[in-house]
Amino acid sequence: MSQNATTHAAEHDVVVVYGGTSAEREVSLKSGAAILAALQRSGVRAVGYDPYDRGLSGLEQLAPATVFIALHGRGGEDGSLQGALELLDIPYTGSGVLASALGMDKQRTKQVWQALGLPTPECIMLDAESDWHAVAETLGLPLIVKPVHEGSTLGISIVDSVAELAAAYQEAARFDARVMAERFIQGDEYTVALLGERVLPAIRVEVPGGFYDYNAKYLTNTTQYHLPCGLSDADEAELATLCQEAFRAVGGAGWGRVDVMRDAQGRFWLIEVNTVPGMTDHSLVPQAAAHTGMDFDQLVMEILATAGHTDRNAEA
Repeated sequence: MSQNATTHAAEHDVVVVYGGTSAEREVSLKSGAAILAALQRSGVRAVGYDPYDRGLSGLEQLAPATVFIALHGRGGEDGSLQGALELLDIPYTGSGVLASALGMDKQRTKQVWQALGLPTPECIMLDAESDWHAVAETLGLPLIVKPVHEGSTLGISIVDSVAELAAAYQEAARFDARVMAERFIQGDEYTVALLGERVLPAIRVEVPGGFYDYNAKYLTNTTQYHLPCGLSDADEAELATLCQEAFRAVGGAGWGRVDVMRDAQGRFWLIEVNTVPGMTDHSLVPQAAAHTGMDFDQLVMEILATAGHTDRNAEA
Protein backbone atom coordinates (compact mmCIF):
# COMPACT_ATOMS: atom_id res chain seq x y z
CA MET A 1 0.00 0.00 0.00
CA SER A 2 1.27 3.48 -0.82
CA GLN A 3 1.84 6.16 1.78
CA ASN A 4 -1.01 8.14 0.24
CA ALA A 5 -3.36 5.22 0.74
CA THR A 6 -2.31 4.90 4.37
CA THR A 7 -3.03 8.56 5.01
CA HIS A 8 -6.30 8.35 3.14
CA ALA A 9 -7.47 5.44 5.31
CA ALA A 10 -6.56 7.29 8.51
CA GLU A 11 -8.39 10.48 7.50
CA HIS A 12 -11.62 8.99 6.22
CA ASP A 13 -14.17 6.43 7.29
CA VAL A 14 -13.16 2.82 7.61
CA VAL A 15 -15.93 0.24 7.37
CA VAL A 16 -15.38 -3.01 9.26
CA VAL A 17 -17.26 -5.75 7.43
CA TYR A 18 -18.20 -8.65 9.68
CA GLY A 19 -20.94 -11.19 10.35
CA GLY A 20 -22.14 -12.40 6.98
CA THR A 21 -23.82 -15.69 6.20
CA SER A 22 -21.11 -18.34 6.59
CA ALA A 23 -20.97 -20.99 9.29
CA GLU A 24 -18.37 -18.80 11.01
CA ARG A 25 -20.79 -15.90 11.44
CA GLU A 26 -20.71 -15.82 15.25
CA VAL A 27 -16.92 -15.76 15.39
CA SER A 28 -16.85 -13.07 12.71
CA LEU A 29 -19.23 -10.89 14.70
CA LYS A 30 -16.89 -11.09 17.70
CA SER A 31 -13.80 -10.38 15.59
CA GLY A 32 -15.45 -7.43 13.89
CA ALA A 33 -16.71 -5.90 17.12
CA ALA A 34 -13.23 -6.10 18.65
CA ILE A 35 -11.61 -4.58 15.56
CA LEU A 36 -14.19 -1.79 15.37
CA ALA A 37 -13.69 -0.86 19.02
CA ALA A 38 -9.91 -0.81 18.54
CA LEU A 39 -10.16 1.48 15.52
CA GLN A 40 -12.45 3.86 17.36
CA ARG A 41 -10.14 3.92 20.39
CA SER A 42 -7.31 4.81 18.02
CA GLY A 43 -9.21 7.81 16.65
CA VAL A 44 -10.21 6.29 13.34
CA ARG A 45 -13.69 7.21 12.13
CA ALA A 46 -14.89 3.66 11.73
CA VAL A 47 -18.28 2.01 11.44
CA GLY A 48 -19.30 -1.63 11.31
CA TYR A 49 -21.33 -3.28 8.59
CA ASP A 50 -22.94 -6.72 8.55
CA PRO A 51 -23.87 -7.72 4.97
CA TYR A 52 -26.32 -10.33 6.27
CA ASP A 53 -29.37 -8.21 5.41
CA ARG A 54 -28.40 -5.73 2.69
CA GLY A 55 -25.46 -7.38 1.04
CA LEU A 56 -23.03 -5.44 -1.11
CA SER A 57 -25.45 -2.63 -1.91
CA GLY A 58 -25.59 -1.52 1.71
CA LEU A 59 -21.81 -1.48 1.91
CA GLU A 60 -21.55 0.54 -1.28
CA GLN A 61 -23.96 3.13 0.10
CA LEU A 62 -21.61 3.72 3.02
CA ALA A 63 -18.94 4.76 0.48
CA PRO A 64 -15.99 3.62 2.60
CA ALA A 65 -12.52 4.90 1.91
CA THR A 66 -11.19 1.57 3.17
CA VAL A 67 -12.76 -1.73 4.17
CA PHE A 68 -11.36 -3.76 7.05
CA ILE A 69 -12.40 -7.31 6.25
CA ALA A 70 -13.37 -9.32 9.32
CA LEU A 71 -15.64 -11.78 7.51
CA HIS A 72 -14.48 -15.34 8.18
CA GLY A 73 -15.35 -18.19 5.85
CA ARG A 74 -17.20 -18.11 2.58
CA GLY A 75 -18.43 -14.76 1.38
CA GLY A 76 -15.59 -12.86 3.02
CA GLU A 77 -12.47 -15.03 3.03
CA ASP A 78 -12.89 -16.72 -0.35
CA GLY A 79 -12.20 -13.88 -2.78
CA SER A 80 -15.80 -12.89 -3.51
CA LEU A 81 -15.82 -9.78 -1.31
CA GLN A 82 -12.30 -8.92 -2.41
CA GLY A 83 -13.36 -9.08 -6.06
CA ALA A 84 -16.36 -6.84 -5.42
CA LEU A 85 -14.17 -4.29 -3.65
CA GLU A 86 -11.70 -4.36 -6.54
CA LEU A 87 -14.54 -3.53 -8.94
CA LEU A 88 -15.72 -0.74 -6.65
CA ASP A 89 -12.14 0.57 -6.41
CA ILE A 90 -12.18 0.39 -2.59
CA PRO A 91 -8.94 -0.56 -0.78
CA TYR A 92 -9.24 -3.41 1.71
CA THR A 93 -7.21 -5.33 4.25
CA GLY A 94 -5.74 -8.75 3.70
CA SER A 95 -5.06 -10.89 0.67
CA GLY A 96 -6.47 -10.30 -2.77
CA VAL A 97 -8.90 -12.26 -4.88
CA LEU A 98 -6.66 -15.12 -5.98
CA ALA A 99 -4.94 -15.72 -2.64
CA SER A 100 -8.24 -15.55 -0.77
CA ALA A 101 -9.97 -18.03 -3.07
CA LEU A 102 -6.99 -20.36 -3.08
CA GLY A 103 -6.43 -20.20 0.67
CA MET A 104 -10.07 -21.05 1.29
CA ASP A 105 -9.71 -24.22 -0.81
CA LYS A 106 -7.68 -26.66 1.29
CA GLN A 107 -7.22 -29.16 -1.51
CA ARG A 108 -5.92 -26.69 -4.09
CA THR A 109 -3.72 -24.99 -1.50
CA LYS A 110 -2.14 -28.41 -0.94
CA GLN A 111 -1.64 -28.86 -4.67
CA VAL A 112 0.26 -25.56 -4.88
CA TRP A 113 2.40 -26.46 -1.87
CA GLN A 114 3.11 -29.92 -3.26
CA ALA A 115 4.08 -28.46 -6.65
CA LEU A 116 6.63 -26.25 -4.87
CA GLY A 117 7.98 -29.10 -2.77
CA LEU A 118 6.55 -27.77 0.50
CA PRO A 119 5.58 -30.48 3.04
CA THR A 120 1.86 -31.08 3.53
CA PRO A 121 0.01 -34.32 4.36
CA GLU A 122 -1.44 -36.11 1.36
CA CYS A 123 -5.21 -36.11 0.92
CA ILE A 124 -7.96 -37.89 -1.00
CA MET A 125 -11.21 -36.30 -2.15
CA LEU A 126 -14.32 -38.12 -0.90
CA ASP A 127 -17.88 -38.60 -2.04
CA ALA A 128 -20.77 -40.79 -0.97
CA GLU A 129 -19.52 -43.62 -3.20
CA SER A 130 -15.93 -43.60 -1.95
CA ASP A 131 -14.26 -46.90 -1.15
CA TRP A 132 -13.67 -46.37 2.56
CA HIS A 133 -11.33 -49.33 2.87
CA ALA A 134 -9.15 -47.97 0.05
CA VAL A 135 -9.09 -44.51 1.63
CA ALA A 136 -7.95 -45.95 4.97
CA GLU A 137 -5.37 -48.17 3.29
CA THR A 138 -3.90 -45.24 1.36
CA LEU A 139 -3.79 -42.67 4.17
CA GLY A 140 -3.58 -44.93 7.19
CA LEU A 141 -5.53 -44.67 10.42
CA PRO A 142 -6.30 -42.49 12.19
CA LEU A 143 -7.02 -39.91 9.49
CA ILE A 144 -8.77 -36.55 9.29
CA VAL A 145 -11.99 -35.85 7.38
CA LYS A 146 -12.78 -32.20 6.72
CA PRO A 147 -14.78 -29.85 4.48
CA VAL A 148 -12.59 -28.32 1.79
CA HIS A 149 -13.99 -24.79 2.12
CA GLU A 150 -14.77 -24.41 5.83
CA GLY A 151 -12.79 -22.83 8.65
CA SER A 152 -12.79 -22.85 12.46
CA THR A 153 -12.47 -26.67 12.29
CA LEU A 154 -16.20 -26.90 11.53
CA GLY A 155 -17.21 -30.33 10.27
CA ILE A 156 -13.84 -31.93 11.00
CA SER A 157 -13.54 -35.44 12.43
CA ILE A 158 -10.66 -37.63 13.50
CA VAL A 159 -11.43 -41.12 12.20
CA ASP A 160 -9.96 -44.15 13.95
CA SER A 161 -11.62 -46.93 11.97
CA VAL A 162 -13.06 -47.66 8.54
CA ALA A 163 -16.49 -48.00 10.13
CA GLU A 164 -16.40 -44.32 11.13
CA LEU A 165 -15.56 -42.93 7.70
CA ALA A 166 -19.06 -42.76 6.23
CA ALA A 167 -20.44 -40.84 9.22
CA ALA A 168 -17.45 -38.49 9.18
CA TYR A 169 -18.02 -37.82 5.50
CA GLN A 170 -21.70 -37.02 6.13
CA GLU A 171 -20.76 -34.62 8.94
CA ALA A 172 -18.30 -32.75 6.74
CA ALA A 173 -20.76 -32.74 3.84
CA ARG A 174 -23.21 -30.76 5.99
CA PHE A 175 -20.81 -27.82 5.61
CA ASP A 176 -19.48 -28.27 2.08
CA ALA A 177 -20.14 -30.20 -1.11
CA ARG A 178 -16.43 -30.96 -1.35
CA VAL A 179 -14.95 -33.15 1.38
CA MET A 180 -11.43 -34.47 1.79
CA ALA A 181 -9.63 -37.07 3.88
CA GLU A 182 -6.13 -36.17 5.03
CA ARG A 183 -3.29 -38.19 6.53
CA PHE A 184 -3.23 -37.60 10.27
CA ILE A 185 -0.04 -36.13 11.70
CA GLN A 186 0.50 -37.19 15.29
CA GLY A 187 2.41 -34.54 17.18
CA ASP A 188 2.42 -30.92 18.31
CA GLU A 189 0.32 -28.23 16.66
CA TYR A 190 1.77 -24.81 15.88
CA THR A 191 0.33 -21.67 14.38
CA VAL A 192 2.33 -18.82 12.89
CA ALA A 193 0.98 -15.34 12.19
CA LEU A 194 2.32 -13.11 9.44
CA LEU A 195 2.01 -9.33 9.46
CA GLY A 196 3.30 -7.51 6.41
CA GLU A 197 6.81 -8.84 5.88
CA ARG A 198 7.14 -9.95 9.50
CA VAL A 199 6.70 -13.43 10.90
CA LEU A 200 5.37 -13.28 14.45
CA PRO A 201 6.43 -15.78 17.13
CA ALA A 202 5.03 -19.29 16.74
CA ILE A 203 2.41 -20.52 19.20
CA ARG A 204 2.17 -24.15 20.27
CA VAL A 205 -1.42 -25.17 20.91
CA GLU A 206 -2.14 -27.79 23.55
CA VAL A 207 -5.67 -29.11 24.04
CA PRO A 208 -6.51 -31.39 27.01
CA GLY A 209 -8.82 -33.41 24.79
CA GLY A 210 -6.17 -33.67 22.09
CA PHE A 211 -8.19 -32.04 19.27
CA TYR A 212 -8.22 -28.31 18.53
CA ASP A 213 -11.85 -28.13 17.40
CA TYR A 214 -14.36 -25.26 17.43
CA ASN A 215 -15.06 -25.67 21.13
CA ALA A 216 -11.35 -25.67 21.99
CA LYS A 217 -10.77 -22.61 19.84
CA TYR A 218 -13.57 -20.34 20.97
CA LEU A 219 -15.55 -21.66 23.92
CA THR A 220 -13.36 -23.41 26.45
CA ASN A 221 -10.75 -21.88 28.73
CA THR A 222 -8.74 -25.11 29.11
CA THR A 223 -6.85 -24.84 25.81
CA GLN A 224 -3.23 -23.86 26.45
CA TYR A 225 -1.27 -21.54 24.18
CA HIS A 226 2.49 -21.81 24.68
CA LEU A 227 4.47 -18.65 23.97
CA PRO A 228 7.41 -19.10 23.69
CA CYS A 229 6.44 -22.25 21.84
CA GLY A 230 9.28 -24.39 23.20
CA LEU A 231 11.16 -24.92 19.95
CA SER A 232 14.88 -24.30 19.69
CA ASP A 233 15.88 -21.06 17.97
CA ALA A 234 16.95 -23.03 14.89
CA ASP A 235 13.67 -24.97 14.69
CA GLU A 236 11.56 -21.86 15.18
CA ALA A 237 13.52 -20.11 12.44
CA GLU A 238 12.89 -23.11 10.17
CA LEU A 239 9.19 -22.97 10.98
CA ALA A 240 9.02 -19.22 10.34
CA THR A 241 10.68 -19.60 6.94
CA LEU A 242 8.38 -22.48 6.00
CA CYS A 243 5.25 -20.53 6.93
CA GLN A 244 6.39 -17.45 5.05
CA GLU A 245 7.05 -19.58 1.97
CA ALA A 246 3.65 -21.26 2.33
CA PHE A 247 1.86 -17.91 2.64
CA ARG A 248 3.65 -16.41 -0.32
CA ALA A 249 3.00 -19.55 -2.38
CA VAL A 250 -0.74 -18.86 -2.39
CA GLY A 251 -0.19 -15.13 -2.99
CA GLY A 252 -0.99 -14.12 0.59
CA ALA A 253 -0.45 -10.48 1.52
CA GLY A 254 -1.10 -8.05 4.35
CA TRP A 255 -1.66 -10.48 7.17
CA GLY A 256 -2.61 -14.08 7.75
CA ARG A 257 -1.88 -17.24 9.69
CA VAL A 258 -0.47 -20.65 8.78
CA ASP A 259 -1.25 -23.79 10.79
CA VAL A 260 1.38 -26.52 11.04
CA MET A 261 1.84 -29.93 12.67
CA ARG A 262 5.18 -31.37 13.80
CA ASP A 263 5.56 -35.14 13.81
CA ALA A 264 7.53 -37.36 16.17
CA GLN A 265 10.58 -37.14 13.90
CA GLY A 266 10.61 -33.35 14.16
CA ARG A 267 9.33 -32.68 10.63
CA PHE A 268 6.91 -29.80 10.03
CA TRP A 269 3.78 -30.35 7.93
CA LEU A 270 1.67 -27.51 6.52
CA ILE A 271 -2.04 -27.93 7.24
CA GLU A 272 -3.78 -24.78 6.04
CA VAL A 273 -3.55 -21.04 5.55
CA ASN A 274 -5.96 -18.48 7.00
CA THR A 275 -6.26 -15.20 5.09
CA VAL A 276 -8.73 -13.59 7.54
CA PRO A 277 -7.74 -15.03 10.94
CA GLY A 278 -9.87 -14.63 14.03
CA MET A 279 -9.50 -11.50 16.17
CA THR A 280 -11.50 -12.55 19.23
CA ASP A 281 -10.24 -12.73 22.83
CA HIS A 282 -9.35 -16.40 22.16
CA SER A 283 -7.64 -15.76 18.83
CA LEU A 284 -4.02 -16.52 18.06
CA VAL A 285 -2.78 -13.57 16.00
CA PRO A 286 -3.39 -11.07 18.85
CA GLN A 287 -1.57 -13.41 21.24
CA ALA A 288 1.47 -13.63 18.94
CA ALA A 289 1.48 -9.85 18.47
CA ALA A 290 1.26 -9.26 22.22
CA HIS A 291 4.36 -11.41 22.71
CA THR A 292 6.29 -8.89 20.62
CA GLY A 293 5.00 -5.99 22.71
CA MET A 294 2.20 -4.99 20.33
CA ASP A 295 -1.19 -4.53 21.99
CA PHE A 296 -4.49 -5.25 20.23
CA ASP A 297 -5.11 -1.66 19.14
CA GLN A 298 -1.63 -1.40 17.65
CA LEU A 299 -2.13 -4.70 15.85
CA VAL A 300 -5.37 -3.50 14.30
CA MET A 301 -3.73 -0.28 13.13
CA GLU A 302 -0.81 -2.25 11.66
CA ILE A 303 -3.25 -4.41 9.70
CA LEU A 304 -5.14 -1.33 8.54
CA ALA A 305 -1.88 0.20 7.31
CA THR A 306 -1.44 -2.75 4.91
CA ALA A 307 -4.78 -2.09 3.21
CA GLY A 308 -4.70 -1.48 -0.50
CA HIS A 309 -5.65 -2.96 -3.82
CA THR A 310 -3.89 -6.15 -2.83
CA ASP A 311 -4.99 -8.18 -5.83
CA ARG A 312 -3.31 -5.78 -8.23
CA ASN A 313 -0.18 -5.15 -6.21
CA ALA A 314 0.67 -8.58 -4.76
CA GLU A 315 -0.72 -11.12 -7.20
CA ALA A 316 0.07 -9.51 -10.56
